[in-house]
Amino acid sequence: MKLKGAIFDLDGTLLDSMPFWDRVGAEYLRQKGHNPPDNINEILKVMDLSQSALYFKQEYSISGSPDEIVKEILELIEYQYRFTIPLKAGVIHFLDNLYNNGIRMCVATASDYDLTKAALERLNVAKYFKFILTCSQAELGKDNPGFFIKALELLQTPKYETIVFEDALYAIKSAKAAGLLVTAVYDESSHEDQEKIKSTADFYLDSFNVWKRMMIL
Repeated sequence: MKLKGAIFDLDGTLLDSMPFWDRVGAEYLRQKGHNPPDNINEILKVMDLSQSALYFKQEYSISGSPDEIVKEILELIEYQYRFTIPLKAGVIHFLDNLYNNGIRMCVATASDYDLTKAALERLNVAKYFKFILTCSQAELGKDNPGFFIKALELLQTPKYETIVFEDALYAIKSAKAAGLLVTAVYDESSHEDQEKIKSTADFYLDSFNVWKRMMIL
């Protein structure tokens, strides 16, 4: 296969940001005077910010509109995206190699557009990507294969010459259901799903430092 396009997840794939996301839902509920359930991370894992806000409003009667709740959640994480969250190991070298081989790339994420853009610019990797597509823009969650189809349509590369890079099992399954090739990227947040991830994805990377094993270029 001659690769022509690449669709990258952000959190847990390009960015080592999952430790922050793993805490933000519970921290938000605590600030609102609620004790978060032990499985709050699993509940929120398949939701984008808008879906999470609606969940908080419905389950905990949080005051304010879903849009206002989203704004409050973003305020908890904005600083980290703008100033502290790092890239995962080997990302720059990997992206540089794809870019130099003429491969079109985009970021497809459940995260907020402005924070995604700010993090990519701060880390000097925004130049590699043709665009950022968020779940809010697409009006689809990453549990919906249509989200990845939308990213592919915008990227304008052939389906069978385009590969998705993801760390989460539910998104990997969704991208596969969309008919795309998928490379799973290890992240500690998905450790318990690794065997299922390996059996579902077409390729698997322990980190971007071992990308040459993929033999996709």
